[in-house]
Amino acid sequence: MNPKLQKKINNLENIERFPAEELLELLPIKKTDNVLDLGAGTGYISMSIAERVNTVYALDNDKDVLEYLETQATERGITNITSVVGDFREIPLDNQILDIAIASISLHEVRPLATALKEINRILKDRGLFLCIELEKSETSMGPRVSSKDMEVEMLDAGFTIVNKIYPSTQIANQSVYIILAQK
Repeated sequence: MNPKLQKKINNLENIERFPAEELLELLPIKKTDNVLDLGAGTGYISMSIAERVNTVYALDNDKDVLEYLETQATERGITNITSVVGDFREIPLDNQILDIAIASISLHEVRPLATALKEINRILKDRGLFLCIELEKSETSMGPRVSSKDMEVEMLDAGFTIVNKIYPSTQIANQSVYIILAQK
């Protein structure tokens, strides 16, 4: 494995995260569900949810990181994760095929955000759920951020209904997070 890829994988594997189990408790997950993990990286969400659903589509724009995810899944005997190399603004999946889409600390990087949210809406079935967890924008934020208020407005504009907004006490890298559960 090349050193640059190894460094990226190490960073992704060791990043501070919101506990996947707590996140997944917010969703009415069924064994028949097909789920999209947006910005899957090394598979933190994908691996956590795989045993509970039919199929997980792990979307990332980094083919090498997805190959690493596939290797990890194979080593753990997980066979229902499908890697999808692609961009949030042009998701290479058919219309209305997914029950749930999850974006964990990944949408703040996407411009224009509206395009990505419309794509997420497109691939979700009617009444499909979209769970978004992001770092809250604040005066001390480093790097790109989308405030919970702006995210809510963008979601509504993309055709979602807001089901729940949660402001957990759990912080990631000393930053506040928010969780928005929306429905198509």
